[in-house]
Amino acid sequence: MTTTHLLYLHGFRSSPLSAKAQQVAARVRERHPDVNWWCPQLPPSPREAMEMVAKGIQSWPKATMAVIGSSLGGYYATWVATQTGCRAVLLNPAVHPARDLAAYVGEQTSFHNPDDHFFFKPEFVDELRALDAGPLRDPTQFFAIIAKGDEVLDWREMRARYQGARIRLLAGGDHALSDFDQHLDAVLAFAGLGQPAPTVLRP
Repeated sequence: MTTTHLLYLHGFRSSPLSAKAQQVAARVRERHPDVNWWCPQLPPSPREAMEMVAKGIQSWPKATMAVIGSSLGGYYATWVATQTGCRAVLLNPAVHPARDLAAYVGEQTSFHNPDDHFFFKPEFVDELRALDAGPLRDPTQFFAIIAKGDEVLDWREMRARYQGARIRLLAGGDHALSDFDQHLDAVLAFAGLGQPAPTVLRP
């Protein structure tokens, strides 16, 4: 069934202005203008972030929605997919963010706007832990793109977390997936947005 609603969840300190989010948004606008596209700016509190997302997709048809998540957004996307049963594409997804982000408690700045400051509170670590989706009930609903060259996250942990899912393991690459344009077709195809049918011109 063709996807009608697509959610994109950005990573820690990121935003809808990230290169990957912008590439997906541009492709959806260009080739799938009827799709309901939503890439929200997530608050620093994981609990508030997922409460906002849950409210935003409350009326979405679960059978025809999909989610894409990058890094911490991949962790969130796994939670969303588990809650809704929708398909999820994960881009270098965070596996143990409660462990990894404990070192980032304190004032932080946004990657895309250095003037934008926020405070990552100690309680946010517990909120992350509470969002752990647990073992994948249906690994076939997940597609993970994992770069062995990721300088932030351990590719082995990512591969083990999504065992049984469709995995595209890149020999090199980086955390940002700088070559994301080469994977965009596969991402959207799994998300239910393949190439649109060609227009037939009749005389």
